Amino acid sequence: MGKLFGTDGIRGVANETLDVRLAYRTGQAAALCLADDSGTKPTVVIGKDTRISSDMLEAALIAGLTACGCNVITLGVIPTPAVAYLTVALHADAGVVISASHNPYEHNGIKMFSAEGFKLSDALETEIETRILQEGELPVCTHGALGQVMNGSFAAEYYLDHLASAVGQLAPLRVLIDCANGAASATARKLFGRFPLQADYINDTPNGVNINDRCGSTHLEGLCEQVRAGGYELGLAFDGDADRCLAVDETGCPIDGDKIMAICSAELVKQGKLPGGGFVATVMSNIGLHKYCAEHGLRLLCANVGDRNVLELMQKEGMMLGGEQSGHIIFLEDMPTGDGQLAALKLLSILTATGRRASELAGAVTQYPQLLKNVRVASNEEKARIMADVSLQAQIRQAEQELGSDGRVLIRPSGTEPLIRVMVEAGTQEQANAVTDRLAAAVENLQKTGKK
Repeated sequence: MGKLFGTDGIRGVANETLDVRLAYRTGQAAALCLADDSGTKPTVVIGKDTRISSDMLEAALIAGLTACGCNVITLGVIPTPAVAYLTVALHADAGVVISASHNPYEHNGIKMFSAEGFKLSDALETEIETRILQEGELPVCTHGALGQVMNGSFAAEYYLDHLASAVGQLAPLRVLIDCANGAASATARKLFGRFPLQADYINDTPNGVNINDRCGSTHLEGLCEQVRAGGYELGLAFDGDADRCLAVDETGCPIDGDKIMAICSAELVKQGKLPGGGFVATVMSNIGLHKYCAEHGLRLLCANVGDRNVLELMQKEGMMLGGEQSGHIIFLEDMPTGDGQLAALKLLSILTATGRRASELAGAVTQYPQLLKNVRVASNEEKARIMADVSLQAQIRQAEQELGSDGRVLIRPSGTEPLIRVMVEAGTQEQANAVTDRLAAAVENLQKTGKK
């Protein structure tokens, strides 16, 4: 992880750690790194979510790209996976999305995709970052060498066509869809309206500051209540840039990414479409998923947290399904990155094919009590110091012995925020609470010790 690029691009609070100067410089650096000796101007597609700062950062990025000889196709408000797909479909040299995904509105980010629709390689990210951070002004073009801007809002239909083609006809299920006041607000009605679903939509009126605000995949409470009260057969919730999807069954109970992958893997096995004999999850996946896979003869591989890590392991092992508990699911046969709306369609198609209720399908996976507590720290250096502390490692080993085979401990530094995440699974909620509190206190004490 570099000084600017974290596990999911460049992130920061708008006009504090991520401002127009950095966005402009990032556009310049990207254009210079994409240029080759052919004399042909590179082309970059740009999409964004609904944050109030997205227009500002987009303008600065476009200025930097065109100033250094790069043509730009603007997609407007559109999901992150749409940018990945359209980068390939429009034969662009790279794609950029302006979004901070599931984070609050004041945050924003710059994420880049390669010409193949995958996240940039570490080498290219390093090259771009080096140019951004070098001293002095970066060289700009003049006269006819300047880049141009083209309106690509028409291309959203290509993306929606592709998603719709990934599933067959759907049953007229009653579905409630939460768009998180984010990018799905621009696409969900158009996509799901192509099918005979009885769909209603909530949180699809973005105003720049309500993205992810007590709604979407990070705040399922309202959706759970409305699904149960309204007699819906399924609830679907996206995050701000719609690369994640979580579901709610007809009883109002959440269905997380672990369970969605288990449901999809079971159907793919029936169809003979599960290469590698299983799928890729992450170290955060619930122990219940591990036990489900063992009981059903499925190969479960766990990558470090982050869709890039999941994708790399999928490609290495020749697997087509992978994802995270948070609802970031990759169907590699259909898309080069995780796509919340695609995951929703896949789940709806399984409900259609099986005729079973969502609660029945999700109930195949026993979910063990899991508790996650975030401890804020001062810096990345502080995260590294705490994680390496011998006393903390000793307390982790003691907790693991205490939990036995029905539990586990995972303490890891966040890749995008100044946090250390303490996660504990246990046989009972009481035990999970006690062990989590104890380990979180240990991290906090080490933080205090370091400040002295």
